[in-house]
Amino acid sequence: MASVLIVDDNLLNLELTGFLLREDGLEVLTAPDAAGTLSLLSERGVDLILMDIQLPDVDGIALTRRLKAAPSTRGVVIVAYTAYAMKGDEARMLEAGCDSYIAKPIDVHTFAAQVRALLPPGVS
Repeated sequence: MASVLIVDDNLLNLELTGFLLREDGLEVLTAPDAAGTLSLLSERGVDLILMDIQLPDVDGIALTRRLKAAPSTRGVVIVAYTAYAMKGDEARMLEAGCDSYIAKPIDVHTFAAQVRALLPPGVS
């Protein structure tokens, strides 16, 4: 079973996205901030991270750079997941190492399929 880590400090976003992905048969883990993300990833791996860019301790772009620089997490697919995208932000997220981008608010009818399409090849 594919595992997805949702990094978001908004409880409502965590609940909604987690529900949609679990209903689609994915394993879902959550973290509210960078510290929680790093702690969880030190204990286990995941296939994909949905990374909110506006986090309370370290922004998601800095956290993405850190994860992409570390040998243990370099290969994890990281998808920027934010409502705060201004002109040029998507390019900045991709430059930081994000593999893709999903805008909030999400479309509840297509969200799980969007995430599944971004999983690494051979992971389902």
